[in-house]
Amino acid sequence: MSHKAYQATLDFLFSQLPMFQRVGAAAYKKDLSNTKALCKYLDHPEKELKCIHIAGTNGKGSTAHMLAAVLQSAGYKTGLYTSPHLRDFRERIRINGEMISEQEVVSFTEQVKPLIERVQPSFFELTVGMAFDYFKRHAVDIAVIETGLGGRLDSTNVITPLLSVITNIGFDHMDMLGDTLPLIAVEKAGIIKADVPVIIGEKQEEVNAVFEKMANEKRSLLKYADQIFEARPTSNTNSSQTFSIWKNKRLLYEAVRLDLAGNYQQKNLQTVLASIDQLVNMGWVIESEAILTGLAHCCALTGFAGRWTVLQEKPLTIADTAHNLPGIELMLAQLEQLSFDTLHFVISMVKDKDIDKIISILPKKAIYYFSKSSIPRGLDASILAAQAANYHLKGAEFASVTEAFEAAKAAAKESDLIFIGGSTFTVAEII
Repeated sequence: MSHKAYQATLDFLFSQLPMFQRVGAAAYKKDLSNTKALCKYLDHPEKELKCIHIAGTNGKGSTAHMLAAVLQSAGYKTGLYTSPHLRDFRERIRINGEMISEQEVVSFTEQVKPLIERVQPSFFELTVGMAFDYFKRHAVDIAVIETGLGGRLDSTNVITPLLSVITNIGFDHMDMLGDTLPLIAVEKAGIIKADVPVIIGEKQEEVNAVFEKMANEKRSLLKYADQIFEARPTSNTNSSQTFSIWKNKRLLYEAVRLDLAGNYQQKNLQTVLASIDQLVNMGWVIESEAILTGLAHCCALTGFAGRWTVLQEKPLTIADTAHNLPGIELMLAQLEQLSFDTLHFVISMVKDKDIDKIISILPKKAIYYFSKSSIPRGLDASILAAQAANYHLKGAEFASVTEAFEAAKAAAKESDLIFIGGSTFTVAEII
């Protein structure tokens, strides 16, 4: 099969089916009927998989990759389904870090074309079906499944997992999930299933009651990761960090190396350790060595990219996919710990974010390079620049993210910092 056939298949998928990442809310289906029809057509692959299901406002991608890396290191054949992709559609569906082949994407699409014509599933619904089918045919031991958006009505929510994981709750996609934290929590809590244990990454006063009520109704064992595990940072660089790990206030590991940078990984690490601990309680064999290896080599084992990714050292150039208020706050806290002369900030955003709130907290002293991502949801650079001017952010407008980045590289001195962010798509165009 030629690469051309694969490209034609992708063009078909992108053009035929609404894709949330490109068009936004119009692609979000408010029920699971399409996914159920697709699973039925595929002879219910989701019923034959052992899964870990991960939801949450921030950190679910990092948590999913770390968990997959540890399970792989423990010798399990591990499926990993995440979204969106940065460079290649196939990043979404992996087994032991290897992406699904171009041939499999083509054959699957051919196989389901009659159903596509009848049901018109969204792009995301179709990729969920593709992942489940692929994991079943390749007989994975376990699959780590990240929700796309929300939980209750997310296409992935047709599975009954071994373990549900909810990282945290913050403001994002309020137009679809609700405009208060408890309302958003109700949507995320929709992944809690009867008699399936659930790990919540952090105890948050505003939403604890939502999770506890749901877990009670479902007879699900509920644990808060940050009440059991504490990851204390001991050292960090721009590309990795080390933690001492405490379990129930007793030292468990003196030095755990994590090859993901960014202080915000501390909470995700606690969530991962609590999830592994629960799997071990359920009879999965995961030795300390597998935990240490998986965490130290997460990027190499799973192909993870996009979170606090260092692109070059001089000038220090960092890309990060944080794109909602809680994520941007964590990213800015991380930036504050670096020393540099001038910050060159390459930024593009999507239309459906709370742009004002995000812009209001961005550093005033930086030089901004406003651009538009090449997707329909991308916000025009001129609109972004005008809103930024209201908050005294200064910079120039560029027709594309690439042009903005080139301008930043031309202007930056070796002692400066270039930061690329604002959305996943900003990073995808550079990486």
